[in-house]
Amino acid sequence: MKDIILYGSKYGYARRYAEKLSERSGVPAFCYKDRPELTEKSTIVYLGGLYAGGVLGLTKTMRNLSLRREQRLIIVTVGIADPKESENRDNIRSSLQRQLPAELFQRAKIYHLRGGIDYQKLSSGHRMVMSLLYRSLRRTPVEKQTAENRALLETYGKHVDFTDFSTLEPILREIQEETI
Repeated sequence: MKDIILYGSKYGYARRYAEKLSERSGVPAFCYKDRPELTEKSTIVYLGGLYAGGVLGLTKTMRNLSLRREQRLIIVTVGIADPKESENRDNIRSSLQRQLPAELFQRAKIYHLRGGIDYQKLSSGHRMVMSLLYRSLRRTPVEKQTAENRALLETYGKHVDFTDFSTLEPILREIQEETI
């Protein structure tokens, strides 16, 4: 069996991480929309951008997937919120629990990476949603704002890129441990 890297990316941050992970590991990377059959894969790595509380393409990719005992699942989220903040990680994991069957969630190794945002490249729908969210958050008292909300307020309207390929190292080690 072979390993595979899949990604769901709308604005390119998760794709860039997936391509770099592929380059470093020698494991081929595919967009989730173009994925081959997963039943014969030994390790499935899914990198997905966080959008509106969900990981792009994850539900569709994992639908009807039953991992065999020897298969591994590694899920990597990529978002603007700082994953070093425990509150952000907890929110992301809650979202993942809603997107995944319980068995897959329990078996998955989960990692969180920081991506970025470029408001000039957002679709009109995303731009509108971000504008509404920004306006709402500005009216929220500072003491009631989450770390994620504060980050959104600080970066609103800007182009910020927190991509850090060195954060792929633990994921690379995880892949290599399984394939040795």
